[in-house]
Amino acid sequence: MSVSNPEFSESSLLRPVDISRQEGGHKKGASFSLMLAAIGVVFGDIGTSPLYALKECFSPEHGIPFSNEAVFGVISMVFWAFAIVVSLKYVMFVMRANNHGEGGILALMALALRTAPTGSKRSLVIIMAGVFGACMFYGDAIITPAISVLSAVEGMEVISPDFTRYIIPVTIVILVALFVIQKTGTAVVGNLFGPVMLVWFVVIGLMGLYQVIDNPSIFAAVNPIYAIRFMDEHALQGFIVLGAVFLVLTGAEALYADMGHFGDKPIRLGWFLIVMPCLILNYFGQGAMFLSHPENITNPFFLMVPEGLVFPLVILATLATVIASQAVISGAFSMTSQAILLGFVPRMKIRHTSDREIGQIYMPLVNWSLLILVIAVVLAFKQSANLAAAYGIAVTTTMIVTTFLAAIVMRVVWRWNTLLVTLVISAFLIVDLAFLAANLLKIMEGGWFPLLLGAACFLLLMTWYQGRKLLRQRAVEEGIELKGFIDVLMKNPPHRVEGTAIFLTAHVDYLPVSFLHNLKHNHILHERVFFLKVSIWDVPYVKDEERITLRDLGNNVFVVRAVYGFNETPDMGKIIELIEKSSGLKFNLMDTSFFLSRDTIVATEAPGMALWRERLFCWMYQNAGRQSDFFKIPANRLVELGAKVEI
Repeated sequence: MSVSNPEFSESSLLRPVDISRQEGGHKKGASFSLMLAAIGVVFGDIGTSPLYALKECFSPEHGIPFSNEAVFGVISMVFWAFAIVVSLKYVMFVMRANNHGEGGILALMALALRTAPTGSKRSLVIIMAGVFGACMFYGDAIITPAISVLSAVEGMEVISPDFTRYIIPVTIVILVALFVIQKTGTAVVGNLFGPVMLVWFVVIGLMGLYQVIDNPSIFAAVNPIYAIRFMDEHALQGFIVLGAVFLVLTGAEALYADMGHFGDKPIRLGWFLIVMPCLILNYFGQGAMFLSHPENITNPFFLMVPEGLVFPLVILATLATVIASQAVISGAFSMTSQAILLGFVPRMKIRHTSDREIGQIYMPLVNWSLLILVIAVVLAFKQSANLAAAYGIAVTTTMIVTTFLAAIVMRVVWRWNTLLVTLVISAFLIVDLAFLAANLLKIMEGGWFPLLLGAACFLLLMTWYQGRKLLRQRAVEEGIELKGFIDVLMKNPPHRVEGTAIFLTAHVDYLPVSFLHNLKHNHILHERVFFLKVSIWDVPYVKDEERITLRDLGNNVFVVRAVYGFNETPDMGKIIELIEKSSGLKFNLMDTSFFLSRDTIVATEAPGMALWRERLFCWMYQNAGRQSDFFKIPANRLVELGAKVEI
């Protein structure tokens, strides 16, 4: 901790300038147990794609005449999609762009933002790209549970057509149960994820091996000529099929997003040693089965096994899809928590479900909102095939944003040669844009849903971000400089009372409104006064020894900044402990009062946002979670003083 720093100001600590601050935040090894855990959490989404991907590729709606050449062409496209997008782009390149070990679209956005001056047009473009990519992830978080569980339960149709009418009710029951147990945390269930998914991958690999033994000629599809010839011969229909081929890649973004939990080595080893071989075997096995039994195209995954094994396979597939859904739901909690701390989402209730794992959280509002939307999607789309178009657009958009942000990091942060960055990113963008264009052809078939949802989320997040920016501007324009005011005040101080007052402030250089109101109405000053600003840096974690910076203004008046990473949750009790530990100042909680400003925001015609967006921001602000709850301030030590602020 640095004490009495004369350079302490609002701008001095906006961003960490010393990268070493976060070294060692998440140093992971490459043990088998970590790889097994990664298989359970990271690969659930991409691992359940065989349930529906090839069935959608050969859907009669695409108008592709079924033939052996078409089978070889589609399987070849699947193989090279894995090789280029997952193995080369994500595993070899994008996973290198980690924010002190953390991955994901918002962590990547924060990393890229270090290259742009605060408030510049470039920083705004980076922010908008990152936020839109995050918004499309919410579409993924809604569609993944729906399409995954639906496709697994649809296996009941193979057992008997009479079960068809039970598919949607059973799906909804499973989904409700999945969301209800979220509040208990994933610690216990998470220990089962790895072994179950390992069994899943071994089983689907053996299913594929069983089929390719009968027809090993399918391995010729490794030759990319088959994919090129297929696209050349079928033109528009082949381009439409490309959108269905993309379904094999859904979940690839999770390799990057969940990197902070396990590290890059376990994920890379899990992909290359187990997941990719088993997935490729299964897809090639489905292709081999098509060559011998074209009639099995109706539900190829479950028809790969003898009839007596279908029911156990449905049970295993349902478990796997629940795990895949759990991973994306947990991802939605984590990303929302990051977005709150980065200033894009209003404060809301966050519950930590584990005393040992900081990343295990539960957010009631997010959980129940997701459940309502997922059930609505199941009832609206009814079949997994109908959801395929919506799924593709959500994931491809996120992937393109990831490529764009990775390009900035490669060029400016890593300082790679411009020509090399251009060649690498151009290759990835060609593939990404081809998949996106193919999926955009299905907008009317359901692709509109993630676009509409993403646009609505984007509007809300950017309105909150820009509204908070306006509030900060008003605070500076109308604020009173803190140090100068305290210096004048202490020349003729008001009556000082026993105890400690902690005033939360949005700006370390200006007085908080709560302090001015306390002086105006109570005409007193506490024996000790702390002005506390909680700052969020664009790194995932901050070490405790680097968290607190304190400036002594004299006369027992202090300015304190507590710094947190975007993967952490501020805790007032912990902040006080750290102040005591590093400064020697002692606190008696029963003799300490916390003062907060509870502003009423009023929309006006003043320059800023459009009036309707200002009114939307006002509504969001009034319904946001209370600061005292978010910072875990004891309710019996809290004093809130209101003020009216016009924007």
